[in-house]
Amino acid sequence: MRSFLICFLLTVMASISFAQESNEVFIKIGEAKTKKSLLALPNLQNLGSAKTSVRDVAIGNEIFSVLKNNLEVSAYFQMIEKSAFLEDVSTKGLKPIPAEANGFNFASWQQIGTDFLIRGGYTIIGSEINLETYVYHVPKNKLVFGKKYKAPTNAARKISHTFSNDILEALTGKTGMYLSRLVVASDRGTAPSREIFMMDWDGANVEKISNHRSISLSPAWSRDGKKVAYTSYVKRGRKALRNADMFIYDIKTARSELLSFRQGINSGASFAPDESVLLTISQGTSPNIYKINQTGGIVAKLTNGPTGTMNVEPAVSPDGQRVAFSSDRAGRTMIYIMGIDGSNPKRVTFAGQFNSSPTWSPDGSKIAFAGQTGTNFDIFVMNVDGQNLSRLTMARKSDGRPANNEDPTWSPDGRFIMYTSDRTGKSQIYISTIDGADERRITIDNSNYFKPKWSSNLAF
Repeated sequence: MRSFLICFLLTVMASISFAQESNEVFIKIGEAKTKKSLLALPNLQNLGSAKTSVRDVAIGNEIFSVLKNNLEVSAYFQMIEKSAFLEDVSTKGLKPIPAEANGFNFASWQQIGTDFLIRGGYTIIGSEINLETYVYHVPKNKLVFGKKYKAPTNAARKISHTFSNDILEALTGKTGMYLSRLVVASDRGTAPSREIFMMDWDGANVEKISNHRSISLSPAWSRDGKKVAYTSYVKRGRKALRNADMFIYDIKTARSELLSFRQGINSGASFAPDESVLLTISQGTSPNIYKINQTGGIVAKLTNGPTGTMNVEPAVSPDGQRVAFSSDRAGRTMIYIMGIDGSNPKRVTFAGQFNSSPTWSPDGSKIAFAGQTGTNFDIFVMNVDGQNLSRLTMARKSDGRPANNEDPTWSPDGRFIMYTSDRTGKSQIYISTIDGADERRITIDNSNYFKPKWSSNLAF
């Protein structure tokens, strides 16, 4: 199993003649929605031997492609086409003249309207990558920062994600989400079964973490990102019938253990701050939401019907004080919010035919959910009191019919929402900014993905 604990040595370059102004914010997040900054991103220079191996070139290309994708997805930048560059970047140094004799000229970049210029180069010695980077604010001939990164060659993607995070933090004052991960149920290589997979936020480094050869679903991260709870329909002994049991997977030990295996449904986990788990349990009756401890013992029953109704999909708020959930207690399935102890349930959605899969924004101010308004589902965002409802998706399939967009989950920095969509015929993963703009497809294959959950941790 690939380790999540690769360490990076990050050191600020000492041989730079331009000082960074402390605490300066170059991009104001609100303004970035109306005007994207023009970014020049030349290819990384190979600073090593002229006899560079094919492997080294491939590693350099991977670092660059990941960096480029990250910055494009950020929605802060408009990339300047390389054909517009006025300098041959392959013959120019990473620093400006006169700091470097063959350095670049700020004027060449100002002429094409560049806001930010990123220059970088790499060397690979044995099994170690050395990446040298500079980020410049071109209008003021200013260095934003310069850093060196070191990492093993098998961590090319991670070194690029780290650099991407540093760029956003330096320019906006807030770090990016590029070192975060997601868990998801999928039939990837297992159809007709579904298993639970972990992967980087951009769909890379996929790992299968369950192996029940059954239908596994609804994964959820623990708050510290060290465990994943999920449900799988498993056989008990020689019995032919399968039961929806809940498991908890420990990332460090790569082992799954039964957490809740009461007869009926044990599904829809959400972790509270004390690491207790909220889930739906049916026990042969109508599904209700319960709180259990780490050994599976019931601590409390949080919902009580009414008789014949279902209360499902609990989602604990970031501050641990509230729970959003779906219920059909009023006839149609709608979103409700109650206290963490089950007190004061309040309905917060009233529109549409069926609302499900509530998920909290990291700051606890908004909720995203999947709502059915006609024959299909779309993703909606609202304030926690149900006000300021907005629709994020409105995609169609190739035959013109509306696509289903479901299973929303927030990025740990609160800027993006990830969801599944069947617009291509398969249920694939997409992301967009929370206003529905800058939509991008994350998985591009012939598999199906269900119920992705973005980690709340910014880094692994």
